[in-house]
Amino acid sequence: MHTSLFELFKIGIGPSSSHTVGPMRASLRFVRELAARGEFGAAITVDLYGSLALTGIGHGTDRAVMMGLLEESPDTVDLDAIDGRIERLRATGELKLLGEHAVRFDPAADLRFHREQMYPDAGVVTHPNGMRFTLLDKGGKALFAQVYYSVGGGFILSAEEFASADGGAKKRDVPYMFSSGDELLKLGEARGLSIAEMVLANEVALLADPTIVRRIDRIVSPLRPGNKMTQMEALLTGEGRVKAAIFTLWQAMSDCIERGIATEGTLPGGLNVRRRAPGLARRLAKMEADGKTRDPLAPLDSVTLVAMAVNEENAAGGRVVTAPTNGAAGVIPAIAYYYVHHAASEISDAEREAGLLRYFLTAAAIGILYKENASISGAEVGCQGEVGVACSMAAGGLVAALGGDNAAVEGAAEIAMEHNLGMTCDPIGGLVQIPCIERNGMGAVKAVNAARLAMNDQGVHKVSLDQVIETMYRTGMDMQSRYKETSLAGLALNIIEC
Repeated sequence: MHTSLFELFKIGIGPSSSHTVGPMRASLRFVRELAARGEFGAAITVDLYGSLALTGIGHGTDRAVMMGLLEESPDTVDLDAIDGRIERLRATGELKLLGEHAVRFDPAADLRFHREQMYPDAGVVTHPNGMRFTLLDKGGKALFAQVYYSVGGGFILSAEEFASADGGAKKRDVPYMFSSGDELLKLGEARGLSIAEMVLANEVALLADPTIVRRIDRIVSPLRPGNKMTQMEALLTGEGRVKAAIFTLWQAMSDCIERGIATEGTLPGGLNVRRRAPGLARRLAKMEADGKTRDPLAPLDSVTLVAMAVNEENAAGGRVVTAPTNGAAGVIPAIAYYYVHHAASEISDAEREAGLLRYFLTAAAIGILYKENASISGAEVGCQGEVGVACSMAAGGLVAALGGDNAAVEGAAEIAMEHNLGMTCDPIGGLVQIPCIERNGMGAVKAVNAARLAMNDQGVHKVSLDQVIETMYRTGMDMQSRYKETSLAGLALNIIEC
């Protein structure tokens, strides 16, 4: 297959792409499968396993499943209406599928967390984010069942798709097909093109795929909350449409940054974690107002601020852009912000815009390599597959934005992951708060350092990006499962919840 930028970057809701966005999409897909079969039965049950069961409450998996069954999608759901709709469902214990088919679904009884069972089919090792949806008749007999896996970044696969060698995906034709970093570098050298130029050409070619067109249509849809795209931009075709959709994703990230900086208070979930981004923003603004801007590391404070602001929004269940996951959603926008407001602050608007496009296109290429050759699921490979991958994407993307060549991009992406290897995913209380919020800030700062090191001392790294991607995956496979988004070890076990 060949993953699209618009599959890697998705507008959704927090707090987790694999535990919130994925289950909501799976629930909605199940309802659509019932509609396609013309079979609605009398009741639906949902069973969650592995990491979904162990950390599902903290990640809002139960709420996501309910909203999906209520036929809502992560990118368009009205955030202000979620609580009311869930309360009504709990009170009535009934769904109205397609607005007319009454089906019993009592969340207290029909949404089950199997915390002692890792996989839907006992003894069959699959993916730790498994869920089973079952349609029952009036007598409780199963009429139809489907197993889905949430494989990271909001991507879902049915059991049949997961079992197939290609993940159930059709091979897509693009002008610059690559399956490794080495192939990407050789293509660029042979054609005299940057990574960003090749990815842009691929995305234009993917407009022939109706699935990708639908994704872009949802991004640019005037019905999407917060969309600021003009009607003229929405009607663009080809390269212009791809670029306009990328800038719409950046606008969604920017809106999230603004909300995160402006919103005070305590995050939900019981840990009583205070939102820190507003206070950090005030301190930075006061330093600037007082003329204390000579600190050469001040721009890195803003990088940390932006990354934390986004992830505080994510932790509160706000609207974020999965990049490539929700748990790591702060890194990519933080480095884009750094480029726009610091690294490229003295160039023309047109040059800055071109650099921002290079950033997202190049970051996507790196993310595609991780997605297709390893994993971006914390439940599968730990946080190295989330914040680590985001850091690698952002580092390579920043090099491209600053005008670095393909070799420097590859070097920066490798350096960034090399220093995230082995990072566990052990969130306290199953919430995407501690250590996740600060970890995004640290990952963003690492991305800046990796980019600078790659550009300032090129041609000396001994480990290739392909080698570090394979190492990351093998490390994840060797990691004990209790350190992979189960909240059974590490910080989650040793820190008392309060």
